[in-house]
Amino acid sequence: MRTLKPGFSVAGVALLIACGGGEKEEHAAADTHKAAAPTTTPGAPLTPKEGGKVITIELTTDEKGVNKFTPNDFEAHQGDVLRFTLGSGVHNVNFLADSNRTLASPITSPLLQLPGQTYDVAVDFPEGRYYFQCDPHALLGMVGHLKVEEREK
Repeated sequence: MRTLKPGFSVAGVALLIACGGGEKEEHAAADTHKAAAPTTTPGAPLTPKEGGKVITIELTTDEKGVNKFTPNDFEAHQGDVLRFTLGSGVHNVNFLADSNRTLASPITSPLLQLPGQTYDVAVDFPEGRYYFQCDPHALLGMVGHLKVEEREK
């Protein structure tokens, strides 16, 4: 049985354990996603389909520690590209499979850590309403909703 040295708290140790072990799993999930959905590639900017547009969503932590997507409730059309751009903090975006059953596979970005980093998502999924979150900050309210509509011809 290990004992803690003076100055260490149980909460601090728990935080170190929680933060330290997920990186391999996260990379494995991102690698699985890349194979399943080649239209969403981290680090590679995507071009919208003809008539589509790029919609920028900023991921930030403000001076009060509030984590948010801006905008966090918006509409896109099939053929558009969602460009999640890190403003401040460390964030990701995750369209969870259990919350978005019409997606062929979940869409999960790696953690964005440097301001200006982006993660593009091609809007090539069915019409409907989709939920997304930042995994580390979802319980703190960093969630969003996307309404996808078919492009008018």
